[in-house]
Amino acid sequence: MATFDPKAATAAYLAQLSPEGHAKAISYTQGGHWLLLWGWVFGVAVAFLILRTGILHRIRKSIDTTRRRPLLASLAVAASYLGLSWVLTLPWSIYTEWFREKQFGLNNQTLTEWLVENLIGAVISTIALSLFFMVLYILIRRAPRLWWAWAGGVAALFIGFGLLIAPIAIEPIFNKYTPAPPGAMRDEVVALAKTAGVPSDKIYIYNGSKQSNRYTANVAGLGGSARVAMSDVMFQKGADLAEVRGVVGHEMGHYKRGHVLWGVLAASLLAIGLFGLAAALFQPTANVMDAHVTSIADPAGLPVLLILFSTISLLATPVTKTLTRLQESDADAFSLRVAREPDGLAKALVKTIEYRASSPGWLEEFIFYDHPSVERRVRRAMEWKAAHLPPEPAPPPPPAPESAQP
Repeated sequence: MATFDPKAATAAYLAQLSPEGHAKAISYTQGGHWLLLWGWVFGVAVAFLILRTGILHRIRKSIDTTRRRPLLASLAVAASYLGLSWVLTLPWSIYTEWFREKQFGLNNQTLTEWLVENLIGAVISTIALSLFFMVLYILIRRAPRLWWAWAGGVAALFIGFGLLIAPIAIEPIFNKYTPAPPGAMRDEVVALAKTAGVPSDKIYIYNGSKQSNRYTANVAGLGGSARVAMSDVMFQKGADLAEVRGVVGHEMGHYKRGHVLWGVLAASLLAIGLFGLAAALFQPTANVMDAHVTSIADPAGLPVLLILFSTISLLATPVTKTLTRLQESDADAFSLRVAREPDGLAKALVKTIEYRASSPGWLEEFIFYDHPSVERRVRRAMEWKAAHLPPEPAPPPPPAPESAQP
């Protein structure tokens, strides 16, 4: 029997991508790290600009003076800010989300197509966030000392509701989702779902190639709306049954292990910390920025609040990335136990290197990666293979040469 070497097998998988391909992936990935910082700088500048125009003060005063309706004032200020912010940050969004993706061969949309979808997404998020900030200002006025603690629960409710309706009402706006069609692939997925204890009618394929060339799948929804979806890019890039089993097993792991619910809980706890720090830092920051607000309860100070939110969130990046990375690692382990396709999972992972460099240093992975590195994930799959699957038989020896004829 041939001796199986996980390290050598991992190196062989990573070598499937050319050195030029790895260099391109590193450039894309590390450039994305810098975009976190520059995106924060751009967002702070836009918030400060909107604050200095005084437009939010005028909107709030107009509604308070004529109608004395704090709820309406909060809603109008939030909606106005979010709309203005979308317009002012649009050039940055075009560069980071459309042009740069196009540069690296990951974007299939024309600029017009991208703008239409971006506008639809902005309208949806503006409505949802305006309602959230309206409720937030109710809490600030009603519970000025502990509003930040209550706000964590409100954030969980909003996130949970968004997750619940996303597969039903939001995602179909952007993509077409269809059940996996009859055939060998569906039969394998149904059998895997039964093994995993996951509903077999929750497996969908969507036209992800409409937007991107990324080889990807996801789990979305909550409770009865939860489902696993595979982008059609997987099949355009030649996914075989072993890959499908490995990838779907991973997504079923998210479903079966309750990662969505754990994510909502973690987001709620992180939100409490975020709101608590923002409450403590709001007035000193408003004074430094000369914001002309004397209370955090004034919705005209929303830009100050959002500057604090974005700054604290940026600093908390290693925490949020690590929490997600742990879930992804757990989903990999689930896939290996249930699907038992280490090579299928490895083949799929290698195809994601183009948008996630395979072998970062430990510090880079800790700070920026929301998935374990591809090298680490493939190595774990190969180690699992060495420990749980029988050794592959050695190839037969070549035939002996025929004896020379007299």
